[in-house]
Parts: sequence; C-alpha cells; structure tokens
Amino acid sequence: MIFKKLNDYIYNDELDIRQRMFVINIINFTGVLAITTLEMLISGAYWLQCLVMFILIIIVDIVTYTSITKNHVNRGSVIISAIMCFCVFPLEFFNGGGISGTGPMWFVFNILFVSIMLKGKTRKIFAAAEEIIGLGCYLVSFYNPGLVTEIKGIKQYIYSFTALLLISISISVLVSIENILYIKQTERMNRQSKEIESLVASQNRFFSSMSHEIRTPINTIIGLNEMILREDISDEIAEDAANIRSAGKMLLNTINDILDMSKFQSGDMHLLLENYNTGDMLSDLVGMLWIKAKDKNLDFRIKVAPDVPATLNGDEVRIKQILVNILNNAIKYTKEGSVSLSIECEKKEDNLCNMIYTVEDTGMGIKKEDIPYLFTAFKRVDESSNKHIEGTGLGLSIVKQFLDLMGGKVTVNSVYTKGSTFIIEIPQKAASEQKIGNYDYEKRHKLEKRPVYKKKFEAPEAKLLVVDDNDSNLMVVTKLLRETKIQIDTVKSGREALKKTLEKEYNLIFMDHLMPEMDGIECFNAIRKQVGGKCKETNIVILTANAGEENRALYARTGFNGYLIKPVSGADLESEVIRQLPRELVVLTETIDDSEDAVTWTDDNIRKRKVAITSESINDIPQALLNKYEIATIPHKIETAEGIFKEGIEIDSPGILKYMSTNDGMVTSKIPTIEEYEDFFAKQLTKANYIIHITPSSLAENSSYEVAVKAANSFDNVIIYDSQNISSGSGMIAIVASRMAEAGMDYNEIIARLEKYKLRVRTSFMIDNMDYFARAKYISQTYANLTKALLLRPVMLVKNGKISTGRTKLGSTRRVWTQYINSNLSSGKYETAALFIVYIGLGKKELAWIKAQVESRYSFDQIIFLQASPSLASVMGPGTFGMMMVEKIGQ
Repeated sequence: MIFKKLNDYIYNDELDIRQRMFVINIINFTGVLAITTLEMLISGAYWLQCLVMFILIIIVDIVTYTSITKNHVNRGSVIISAIMCFCVFPLEFFNGGGISGTGPMWFVFNILFVSIMLKGKTRKIFAAAEEIIGLGCYLVSFYNPGLVTEIKGIKQYIYSFTALLLISISISVLVSIENILYIKQTERMNRQSKEIESLVASQNRFFSSMSHEIRTPINTIIGLNEMILREDISDEIAEDAANIRSAGKMLLNTINDILDMSKFQSGDMHLLLENYNTGDMLSDLVGMLWIKAKDKNLDFRIKVAPDVPATLNGDEVRIKQILVNILNNAIKYTKEGSVSLSIECEKKEDNLCNMIYTVEDTGMGIKKEDIPYLFTAFKRVDESSNKHIEGTGLGLSIVKQFLDLMGGKVTVNSVYTKGSTFIIEIPQKAASEQKIGNYDYEKRHKLEKRPVYKKKFEAPEAKLLVVDDNDSNLMVVTKLLRETKIQIDTVKSGREALKKTLEKEYNLIFMDHLMPEMDGIECFNAIRKQVGGKCKETNIVILTANAGEENRALYARTGFNGYLIKPVSGADLESEVIRQLPRELVVLTETIDDSEDAVTWTDDNIRKRKVAITSESINDIPQALLNKYEIATIPHKIETAEGIFKEGIEIDSPGILKYMSTNDGMVTSKIPTIEEYEDFFAKQLTKANYIIHITPSSLAENSSYEVAVKAANSFDNVIIYDSQNISSGSGMIAIVASRMAEAGMDYNEIIARLEKYKLRVRTSFMIDNMDYFARAKYISQTYANLTKALLLRPVMLVKNGKISTGRTKLGSTRRVWTQYINSNLSSGKYETAALFIVYIGLGKKELAWIKAQVESRYSFDQIIFLQASPSLASVMGPGTFGMMMVEKIGQ
C-alpha cells in the first residue's frame, strides 16, 4: 500500500517535477543514512556518532515534511544540502576511514544531490562549498591523521563495499527515475503542444470564418450605401450615409485586427508588398476618421510634406491599419482640442525612404509608468480613468507587431493630462519619381459633403458574368456597375455558371469562392477544362470575403486573373473591370483622362504575360538584363557565424570574401525552402499564365532543382527546367528563354528549343588556388597545399550538368591565364554575339588585361563582365574567372 501511494505520488503529473524529485532524493538519502547508522551500530561505533546520525535522519524527515506541506521545496533542498555538506560528509570521512574509507563516495553522492536539487547561484555556492570542505578534510587528515578513525581488517572491506553498493544503487535509482520523469514530462509537453496547436488552428478557422461571415453583410451595407451617396439626396441623408460608410470601414479595421492577432500568434502573418498611391491611401484614411473627430468637436488636421513620393511600395493595407489604430486611439482619448497627422519622407539610398508619420493629440496623455504597457495585447492603461471608453485593447499591440515585421519603429512622447505624440517610422521604397505635391486634405473633406461619383468607363458591348450564392452580393455588383452599361448576368452557383459558359461567351467573370455544391476554385478549373465551353480563355477574377495573404496566394496558385475582397467599392470594381476587359470593348470617359487608372489601363505590362521566365540569384544575370527581360529571381542564402544573409540583397561576393579572409568559420550556401519557392511562384503567377523556372544543374553540389520541383507540384502551370549548367551558363539560358517568351512562343516550344540550346553552352573556370575548395570540403587541404606548392592551377569544366577538372595549368598567374584563354578561343567555333566572363576578387587592371587578351584572339560583339554570386565565390575563391560561350550551330 505504501509503495503504491509512493508510486502514485512520484508519477503524478499534476505535481511539480522538482517536488517529486525532492521526495525521491530524500527517500534515497534517508535510506542510505539509516543503513549507514545501522552498520555503525553493528560495527560497535561510538554511541555518540550513532546518536548524531539518528538525529540527522529525524531532522531530514522534519524538513522534508515541512517543505512539502508548506510548498517550500527550494528552501528544503538548501537545508538538506547543508546537512549533507557540512555534517554527513565530514562525519563519514573522519569516522569511516578517511580517504581509504566511505568519505569519497559520500562526496560524490553529495555533489549529485546538489546538482539535481539546487539551481542557479545556490547550486554553484554549494558545489564550491562541497569542494572546499572536501579539500579541507583531506588536508586535516594529512596533517593530523590521528583525527581519522581507522578501520582495519574485514571491517574496512565491509564498510567500503556497503557504501559503494548503497551509493551506486542510490545514484542509479535517482538517475533512472529522473530520466523517466523527464521523458514523461516531455511527452506531456508534446501532447499539450499539439493540443495548443489544434486550439490555435481552431481559433484561426473561427476568426477566418467570422471575418468572412461579417464581411459579406458589410459588403451589402457599404455597397448599397454607396449607391445612396450617388443619388440626388439631401445634405442630412448624405451626412448619415457618410457616417455609415465611416462606421463600416472602422468595423472592418477591427475585424482585421482580430484576424491579424490570430495570425501573429500562429506565426502565419506575411506582408504583401505592392505599389500604392499615397494620396488615395491618405484620402481613404481621412474619410474613415474625419466624421469620428467631428462628432467629438475635435479639429482633425493632416499635413503632408510636398516631397513625399506619389507612389510607394509597401503593404498599403497594413500601413493604413497602423495609422487607423493610432489615430483612432488619439480621437478616443481626446475630449477637446485637436488630433493631427503629419507625414514626412526621409530620403535614403536606392529609392529607399524612411516614411515618418507623426500623430499628435491634446488628450489626457499617458502616465510615465504606463508607457511600457501600451503595446501589450488586451491591456488598457489607466483603467480607472478610461473605463467608459470602448475598445478591444488590440490596436496598439497590432501596431507594434506590424512595425516589427516591416522593420519600422514607434516612439511615444506624452505628458499626463497634456496630450501625446506618436512617431511611427516605416521604411518603404519610392515606386516613382513623382511627388505628392501640395494637397489640402482638410479643405477637401470640409467642403465635400458627399463624394461626387464619376464613372471611369463605358462598355456596352462587354459581357460580365457574376457568380455568387448570396443575392445581396449579386445585387451590389450589378448596381455598382450599372452606370458603365456593361451587360451583366448573375448566377447563384457553380453549376449554373457552367451552364451559362456553355451557352454564352463572356469577356469577364467575377467568381465567389465559398459556395455550396461547387466552390469557386472547382468552378474555375471546370470552366478552364469545359468541353465545348466558350469561356476557357476568359479572365476570371475571384471576388471573395476571404481576406489574408494566404488566401491571395491560394488564388494566385489556382490561376485566377485577379483578386477583389469584399466589401468592394464601386471604384475598385470599375478599376478591375478596366484592367481585365479587352481594351477594344472599353470606352474611357472624359472624367478620367488624367487619372492613374487611365495610365494603368494603357500599360501593356499590367496584363498577364503568356509565359514568364524566372531564375535564381546564383545564376549571375546582370541587373540590366533582369530588368530588360523582366526575369524575377529567387535569392539563395549564405550562412555564416554572423547569421544568414540573402545573396545579392544582404551580401555580395566582396563581402563574403572579406568575411572568409578574416574568419576561420565555415560558410554554407543555403537553397530556398519549398515554402519560399511556393510563395515566389504564387507571386509570379499573378503576372503570367505560365512560369518556366531555370535552375542550375540538378547534378551540381547543393542543387536547388529537387526542392523547386517539389514546390512546383503545388501548381499546374510552373515548369522547372534543369539548365545542366551553373553560374552565368544558367543565366544565359534564362536570357535566351526570355527572348523566346517575348517573341510570343508558348512554353512547349520554348522548352523544346532550350533542350537544343543548352547543349551548345560552354562553361569553364580558371581557379587560382584550391584553398577555398578545401574549406568547402570538396577536396582535402593536403591536396590543395600540394597544388599550390607546385604552382598548379586547375581548370574546372561544366559538362553534362557535372563539374569536373580539366587540364591543370602550370606556371605564374598571367601565364596560366593566357593558356586558359588560348585553349578556349583557339577553335573559333563560338557565336560572336556575347561572351560572359564571371570573376571573383579581381580588380580593374586584371579585368582590363583579360579583356585585351580575349579581343586579340576573338571578335565578340560584346564582352560582359559579371561578379560571381556569393555562393560561387565562397567555393572557388578570389583570383578565379570563368568564360561562358555558345557554340555555333552545327559545330
């Protein structure tokens, strides 16, 4: 019965593991003490020694009981450690035969107990104390051997063996039980972790579902409200409608906050970086908050520096969310006076801007001690003063997390009862040279009692099909596009849509996602494959209440031509229709001759390309050619002891060579993950119907080919092409593929031609020395030292996708370079259009010399020098250069 209770106690997961370990250790300790005391009595030891040991056992039991009942396990561990260290060990040492007796074994036992039961500084102090006492006992016994009770004959062996047996069993029991407990604890934590993950997933599904369900009726409210504002109505009705619009947008902002908080908690939050119009974003922002400030009789001021870029690249939705939350807070906590927003731009290099948004209010301010808690979720400072102010307590927490994600920051200056100033800094890129100029947002919103609707286009010959299972959504789209004269048919299911697309050819389709029987994605795929269908090539835009970057990526992978989220405005609907319809069907109205939409519509690049070519950062394609042929590249990474850096973005070849020259640590090239490839492909599919992705040779070391293939399995229209080359050889193939795509070839024809072209690409490298190959573990350091000592310099060839060693050159640097250039160009069988020379760690003089040698032997139209990627540089090292050429047809 006692053992069962003890077993139940030890394996009771509800109890703290340290408390259970404390009990196990004490049982072990008192057991060993009791047997040792009994042994001393049998052996005829002095009664005083036995009495002391008996008293120690009683003290240990009392301390144990008190520690458990009072929940003072840490304090009990300290007391018992002190008893073991200062009492038991010295007693056993001097009365148990000194260094030849049981003392040393007790020393080991004590150290084990201290290590298991104590922690932090206390553990270190007691371990040091045990060492000092042990040393003291040894010294005392050495200089005063008479203090040690000698045990001779058979007793010495019995004492020693008994102590050895007891303590070894005790240690074995302790370690075994502790191991079992920690295994059980780990299993329990893993179960809890899975339960938490399941709960988080359920929470995310709930929030996503809630967002969808709320957005659907809001779409009706805001859409029909917009139609009211278009009518000839009284000022009072117009003001009421403006209030409805503002409240609807604020509700959406709150929904976004809740949804985003769940994404942050699960680690699924991602930014969507796109170009956006700064003026439009600010107008929308003011429109949401102007009425709220007016209702409290507050002055709402906005000042924008004229040099702020008219177009920025960033996550417009999140930036707006940040500013709405800060401004909304300022209005809520300001009873009288004003709230102001000022925007400035601090110019950096490479079109980078540090956008500075300053929000000032004359409100109640923030106590100094409350400022550290401002950005804590669900925490509202100064509850006693603010209990009548509504809010979720999420806003500022969302602000901080978004700024961390964007690489921005927020600072707060506040004097309690006097007001607050929030300064938000967000790095963004200027997407155009045009500036915002002077624009009076205050005057605009003071004078305009209602927005004046101006249709952007007419398309009386165009046919639009809207698919949605909700009558209200169908009504909203139909009414918002009524003035454009476009012919609109509506259906309430995917199956009805398939019937329509068999009967009639539509120029554009708006498709909802979540519908019964057949959802929007299933319907999209069915339309694309429909036998006899008349809309196989029609642009299809997803119009859904499913917000979030993960959903946007899903729709991009599916192949939708566009993405609109509910609630949708009339302006957004019209802009998307203009973007998607064939231009011959659209007549732009005079009211938008100078608008951004007109400029966007006339840009050919806004339409999806038939085929786009993508590549990798290690393929060494010049930036000018990347821009010219619109080749998107996915960055590889370099891992060092200092961290992980993106190639060509966060680190370049000179940087990696400098690092390797001053550090002995390993440098590792890391390929993108499957998830990174999937995100990359999804983004590129928003711009093209098919993607041909050119990878380095699948046979090369650390090739990314297999990972890219696995990622492409998530898409029906991404082809991974093995270039069977490395460095600029792969880059040359990507450039040729881009020229074919630009000429209008389909992906099958491009692949067929590349199969022949890649066989003509010749790539080789002249290596200065093999030290870097040795550091990368491709060869031994001994072999590298030998080649260097003999002045041997190898030539690396790329053939049939593999890297191999060609002829080894002997002599000085210039001599072997001359031999390498002669052997490459002597045949005269290469196309003269271009020669690519990739170099690592060479200066202008060396490159000029190489160019002169090439030009004296062969006439190329252009010689293009490229700095090698950091991955290549880390393996081949400085002093290396390579030549990439294309053989003439028939050679």
